Amino acid sequence: MGHDKGTLDQLKIDRTSAPGRTVKPRHFILPIVILVLLVLFFWWNKRSKSSPVRTALARESVTGGLQTLLNASGYVTPRREATVSSKVTGKVIEVLIEEGMRVEAGQILARLDSSNVEASLRMAQAQLESARKGLLETRVRLEEAEIGLRRTSRLAEEKIAPTSDLDRVESEVKLQRARLEKQAADITVAETEVALWKQQVEDNVVRAPFAGIVTAKNAQPGEMISPMSSGGFTRTGICTIVDMNSLEIEVDVNESYINRILPAQRVEATLDAYPGWKIPTKVIAIIPTADRQKATVKVRVGFEKNDPRILPQMGVKVAFQSEGETSSSARSIFVPSAALRSVDGRDVVWVVKEGRLERRAVTLGSKQGDETVVTGGLNSGEKVILEPAAGLQEGSRVTEEKQ
Repeated sequence: MGHDKGTLDQLKIDRTSAPGRTVKPRHFILPIVILVLLVLFFWWNKRSKSSPVRTALARESVTGGLQTLLNASGYVTPRREATVSSKVTGKVIEVLIEEGMRVEAGQILARLDSSNVEASLRMAQAQLESARKGLLETRVRLEEAEIGLRRTSRLAEEKIAPTSDLDRVESEVKLQRARLEKQAADITVAETEVALWKQQVEDNVVRAPFAGIVTAKNAQPGEMISPMSSGGFTRTGICTIVDMNSLEIEVDVNESYINRILPAQRVEATLDAYPGWKIPTKVIAIIPTADRQKATVKVRVGFEKNDPRILPQMGVKVAFQSEGETSSSARSIFVPSAALRSVDGRDVVWVVKEGRLERRAVTLGSKQGDETVVTGGLNSGEKVILEPAAGLQEGSRVTEEKQ
């Protein structure tokens, strides 16, 4: 029986692919292990890598050592302040200052029109020169008269000249001497008049009476100025100068509490413009009189050290303190405000401990200048990071930068 060749080929078994062959699991284990090792390597490398940071020490300070006896408020006032004017009435032709400029004692601030006074000065100088030349003429006439007197005296002794000639020549000598004395006095008067007109010319130059800062400019070129008020269009001052080294605090204290204040008593002042800045001051003087209407006594308080932030007419609050320290002194921890951060609504700082980072939640108190009081969560002497970056992680290794 014959069979078709195509039918027989269909009965052959294909050995090229084995049915039911499975991939062994060990082929996937090796890549997974390698991937895990790489992740662990990069994590450990990042954790052990040291990042440079700037640190500062948390310092401890004893506060509250003095007891506050009385609180009051006042204003910063200059002890030396002047509205500078001229000695004469005149028109301003030049102003050489601006607000905020520092001037020295004797420095020229402004000039007035002195043309009329200068003309009078020139006339007085001419009169002085004329008087001096007249004195020279009189001296020559006196010498001539004295020569004639000597000649006439010899002739009179020899009985050649009459006595009347001798008397006439003697009178001429006396007359010339008297005229010489009068002209010498006239020269003194002329010199005095010249000095007077020079002083009037100088009075048209306005100078600074002391060194200080110009706080107000009150006149402009072309305006009239006078040492006294003489009309609505006349200024009474060129500028106002304040000696910044004479700043002090004036406080009105109720007369019921004035017994708590003593001369040289320690005072802690706080400017309204800088509420976190405690300024050491002391009592300069207690004015020995009371204001009947306000029932207050004025107290002058002086700064122990000048500072450019202190300006005239600033509002200030003062706390008069006791002389001795009390037993209730409190210790506070101060850290730079730049080290503070807020995380999830809580105040934290980053502390460097044994070369690694540690995040510490803290409780904050008042802010004083560039520092903040930490009332809890931090100990004195611990190192905190200044201006911490956003990507810090707890446990990371860091190195401190040299300041």
